[in-house]
Order: sequence, then C-alpha cells, then structure tokens
Amino acid sequence: MLKVERFEAGDFLQNTYLVRCENTGEAVAVDPGAGTGALLGTARRRRFELEAVVLTHAHLDHVEGVARVRDHYPEIPIHLHRLDRPLYDNAANQARQFGMQVRTPPPPTRELRPGETLRVGSSFLEIRFAPGHSPGHVILVHAPKGARRADGGAWEGSVRPFALVGDVVFSGSIGRTDLPGGDFRTLLGSIESQVLTLPDDAVLYPGHGPSTTVGAERAHNPFLQGPVVPNYR
Repeated sequence: MLKVERFEAGDFLQNTYLVRCENTGEAVAVDPGAGTGALLGTARRRRFELEAVVLTHAHLDHVEGVARVRDHYPEIPIHLHRLDRPLYDNAANQARQFGMQVRTPPPPTRELRPGETLRVGSSFLEIRFAPGHSPGHVILVHAPKGARRADGGAWEGSVRPFALVGDVVFSGSIGRTDLPGGDFRTLLGSIESQVLTLPDDAVLYPGHGPSTTVGAERAHNPFLQGPVVPNYR
C-alpha cells in the first residue's frame, strides 16, 4: 500500500510529495520543490529508503529541490519525460525571470514513458501522458494490486486509487497554459482522457493547493462543466 505526504512551501506554495510503500519503507520524491528540506528530514527521521526522484514536469517550482536531493543521495535516479528536458535544462533561466536563483539541477537519468509503470516498494505507479501545461507533463496513477486499469471499469480491492496530477488540474481550477509549451485545448484533452477516466472516488494530489477527487472536479470545477473539449474524440 502506498501513502502520500505533502510538503507545501515556497513563494509558489508548491506541493512536494513523498510517496512511500508501507510494506517496505521504500519511497520516491515527486516534484521536489521548496519543501524538499522537510521531505528529506521526514525520510531521515522515519528511516525511509528514498529510491528515486520523479518529476511530473520541469517548471522551476517543481525542480528547484532536485540538486538538494542529490546532495544527500548522490546516486538517486531522476525520472523525467523527454519533452520537458528543455525546460529542465533552463531551470536557472526560469528562476531569473521571477527574480530568483536556483541551483542547476543535475541531468535526468531515466525517461518517463507513458504506459509503463514505476515500482515503489511492492506497489506501482502508472505513467500517463498529460501535456498542455507543459509539453512533457505526466501524471502518476496508483493502481492497487489486483485492480483493473482505469478505463471506466470498477476497481478491485480495498485500496482507494489516487493520482499525482502535477499542474494539470487543481481543486476548482486547471493549470495555466500561457507559459512556453502550454496549450489550453491540449490541456483540456489531457484532463478528459487521463483524469476524468479515473473513478470518481480517486484522490487527486495537485502541484498546488489541497487534494480533491475526480468526482468533485467533475461536478464543480468550472472549467470541466459540459463537454470538456467539444469534438475532442
């Protein structure tokens, strides 16, 4: 079983996540931003084995803590979709645009490929491609052991499904599309095909703000009322 802990911090109030397997103590850092110090302290105190850095996308606030993780775990792999590599390599330039300074993150070591799964202890995260906020944005879906894929069918087992959705969708809103590589229609298509196909009770952990559920966003998110993308299919 996987557990998710959130560390909100920084000027952007970004959510850094620690996803850990309760069975093995293995864990991954998802989108290490300004909350990276708190994440590392928690991992150290509880003696979790931090196995990987996983990035939903490469905007500044989601990668500014990667170098700090590497300081403590010099061999830890860094996972990123290849289409966000240009953003990742220009993290320092992104920071300067906001009057900030960040350490250049070390090069990613592994490519996130949609349709594959990432092991966390005895459980897995499914990688789904969800561009629109950035060209190589992905979301990470937890499919409990024995569960069918999220294609509209029922989930088996007692573990509630969840997704780490980065900046694709928030509680009551969606990701911005006015940054380089963003596209409004593409983002709405990603939400329709990759998020709204999850069960209504699936928990969504966004890159900013509180967690929500698919059902709550389907019912109340003003951007998702009616056909999300006319004639998308």
